Amino acid sequence: MRSADPRLLARWGITIETPLAETELASLFKVVRGDGTRAVLKLADPHMEGLHEAEGLRFWRGSPTVRLFEHDPERHAMLIEACEPGTTLRELPESEQDDVIASLLRQLWSRTDGAWFDPYGFRHLSEMLAHWSAERLKQPGADSELTREGLRRFEEMSRPFPWMESLLATDLHAGNVLRAERKPWLVIDPKPFVGDRAYDATQHLLNCRDRLRADTDGTIERFSALLDVSPLRVRSWLFARVAAEPRDNWDDEWMDLANALKP
Repeated sequence: MRSADPRLLARWGITIETPLAETELASLFKVVRGDGTRAVLKLADPHMEGLHEAEGLRFWRGSPTVRLFEHDPERHAMLIEACEPGTTLRELPESEQDDVIASLLRQLWSRTDGAWFDPYGFRHLSEMLAHWSAERLKQPGADSELTREGLRRFEEMSRPFPWMESLLATDLHAGNVLRAERKPWLVIDPKPFVGDRAYDATQHLLNCRDRLRADTDGTIERFSALLDVSPLRVRSWLFARVAAEPRDNWDDEWMDLANALKP
C-alpha cells in the first residue's frame, strides 16, 4: 500500500481507520474526519487519463458523483465521500445496469450543458485518443487492416463538434458505480474529457462483451436509445476501441468482436 504523509493527515484532520483497496494506480483508505464522519483517502499515481479526476469531481459537485472534500495535487491525494454500503452496480443484471448507467451519464452530461470548461483545464477527448494511438503503434499487429481502420476512426471521430459534446466520464462502468446513502448510486473514478457523448456509452458496453457478441445490434440500439445518442456513432466508437485501443491481450475474442462491430 502507498503510505500517507502524516503532515497531510494532520492538515486535513483525518485518521486512517483501515486500508480499503489497492490497485495498480491507487491506494484507498477508510478514514475518519475530525467531526467523526467517515471518508475515503485516495492516493493515486499520476497517469494521463486520470489527470483531472479531482477537477471533475469539483465540477460535478456530487451530482451524481461522490463529493470531493480535499485535494492535494502535489501529493496526488484526494479526500472523498464514503459510500455506504459501497457495493458495486455489478450486483445487478446487465439489463438493469444499462438503466442505471444511462441515467447517471445523462445527469453528468446535463451539468455541462452551456458550461464553460476552460477554468478547469479539461482536455479534449482527441488528446487521449492521440495518446492511445501512439501507444498502439508501438505494439505488434499495428499494421493490420482492422487496426489501421480503428486508428483512422479515432482521428476522424475525435474532431471537435461543440454542439454534440459534453464533459464525459470516459470510464463509467458498473464497477465504478457504488451504492450509497445520499443517493441510490454514486459515480467514482471519473476520467473527464470534453467530447462526443456517444463515446461515453462504450466502456459499459465493453464490460458486457458476452451480450455484445451475442446480440451486437440489439445491445447497441437499446443502450443508445436510453442515452438518446446515435447508435451508429456508438457502434463506430466501439469498433475503433476494440480494433485500435492499446492492450496487453489481443486474443481471438477481441478480433472477432472487432469484425462483428465493423461498420
